[in-house]
Amino acid sequence: MTLDVQFMTIITMVLGGFYLGTAHDTFRRFSIHWRQRTLLMYTLEISFWLIQTLVLFYLLFLVNNGELRFYVFLAVLLGYAAYQALAAPLFKRILERMIYLVKAVWHFVNQVGQALVVTPVKWLVHVLAVFILFLLRLISSICLFLLKLIYFPLRWTCRLAYRCVPKRMQKNLDKISFHYSKIKHNVIKWMKNNVSKWR
Repeated sequence: MTLDVQFMTIITMVLGGFYLGTAHDTFRRFSIHWRQRTLLMYTLEISFWLIQTLVLFYLLFLVNNGELRFYVFLAVLLGYAAYQALAAPLFKRILERMIYLVKAVWHFVNQVGQALVVTPVKWLVHVLAVFILFLLRLISSICLFLLKLIYFPLRWTCRLAYRCVPKRMQKNLDKISFHYSKIKHNVIKWMKNNVSKWR
């Protein structure tokens, strides 16, 4: 390994250690949201360190084809220590500002979405439901009126026809009407009893 490659390796690993410090502080800032969930906490912790290891090894692979030397670990520690000593407080403040900004933007987008999408859709659904109910009531009123309009002339015609038929046939029709009324009464009584049981 040439001196140039060694120098680039050290610089890259120092920057990698600096990056590791920022990633670690960012992860710790968000870990408060899953601290109470033990299984999720351990899963994310292991995943975080595996990802950081892969990132650092990928950087090392780009610089010197992944050759590990003792000074590589020292360079990473140096970069991490430099971050903690020089940039950690500033980075944490910037991170908090960014989180606050993202929350503010999300709150604004949510309010705009409520005002421009959710509220008009609710109002439209309400108006549509009221219109459909009005239409159903109107149709039922028209149908009831038409039934009444047909029922009375039909009833008058049936009574007139009943008077015109012979007496013997009238007796048969009276028997049929009596049985029909009895069946109707029994069905209504049965339905009332079952409805009261279901309640």
